[in-house]
Amino acid sequence: MSDAAPDAIRPSRFQRLVLPGLAFKAVVIGGGYATGREIAEFFLPAGAWGGLAAMALATAIWSAVCVATFLFARMAAARDYRGFFQALLGRGWVVFEFAYMLFVVLVLAVFGAAAGEIGHATLGLPRLAGTAALMACIATVAAFGNHSVERLFAWVSILLYGVYILFAIFALSAFGDRIGTAFAGPVTMSTDWAGGGLTYAGYNIVGAVIILPVLRHLTSDRDAVVAGLAAGPLAMLPALVFFVCMTGFMPAIAGEALPSDYLLARLGHPWFRYLFQLMIFAALLESGTGAVHAINERVAGAWHARGRTLTPVQRGAGALVLLALCMLAAERVGLVALIAGGYRLLAWVVLAVYVVPLMTLGVWRLLHRPSRPPEPA
Repeated sequence: MSDAAPDAIRPSRFQRLVLPGLAFKAVVIGGGYATGREIAEFFLPAGAWGGLAAMALATAIWSAVCVATFLFARMAAARDYRGFFQALLGRGWVVFEFAYMLFVVLVLAVFGAAAGEIGHATLGLPRLAGTAALMACIATVAAFGNHSVERLFAWVSILLYGVYILFAIFALSAFGDRIGTAFAGPVTMSTDWAGGGLTYAGYNIVGAVIILPVLRHLTSDRDAVVAGLAAGPLAMLPALVFFVCMTGFMPAIAGEALPSDYLLARLGHPWFRYLFQLMIFAALLESGTGAVHAINERVAGAWHARGRTLTPVQRGAGALVLLALCMLAAERVGLVALIAGGYRLLAWVVLAVYVVPLMTLGVWRLLHRPSRPPEPA
């Protein structure tokens, strides 16, 4: 792989310690997170304090699995999910690939539909135009490999965190009294707060293995641990801001299809709605790019083993074909509905072939690997 080798100069602290967390956030955030729908689904039912506890639990799980994933990937010298699961599961790695391919079909189809709705609702464009714009953007970024994808993660993160900070400022100004009331009462939590945190963490943890190409910057196990610990909070921080704002309108907002629109209508800043929709499109772009790039890197690794290099044109063309199949064809033939019907089963398959083996066999192998000389700080 032409861009898979470590950089000639020592990677920066940002590349080693922060970028993996931003990449993980990029894969996790998607449309449901950005619009608040997933936050309402998994955290609001537990109440204000219960939701915070559920978020803390999910964050801790993400960080723990990311640390184990990053360390195991370094030990196995794995730069893509194929190499990772060959080292972890042997021939059983194909089970993960099959499940991951089904996940990709589903999420890309959902992202394409969401982009179409954004373009239609915000600019009055045909729904196909928004979908096509997202396809073109993902294919363009994915065509130029790791460096292009990493720049996307960094710049979109600036936009995303900035928009959420503005959102919090406007929300506290417009209805901060309601938020204060939600947290002012006795600290009571629904008995199912842990279930929400566990479900949401397991639902998204696959992102830790999707972002393996970014880990090429890690220079030591210490880097892997620090980056893994940071990944959970970096991914959850925007959700935390959004959740706190949403508590001001519990329980009514829990039933809204788009909690973001519900709150934006009450902020009194019409221009901010357009900026927020741009942020959601950018979130779809980085999530979709992360999913497609993982497949590109898996293909590039197979080609590299045969002495061939995947060119930018081939990367972009492959991404476009995959996106067209997922965003345009899958919905028409009913494949999305079929996969969605077994989505929870797929989530359990990922947990069974990824998280359980990693946190048992993988951790055991990490603890019992041969000692080696101290790594550079």
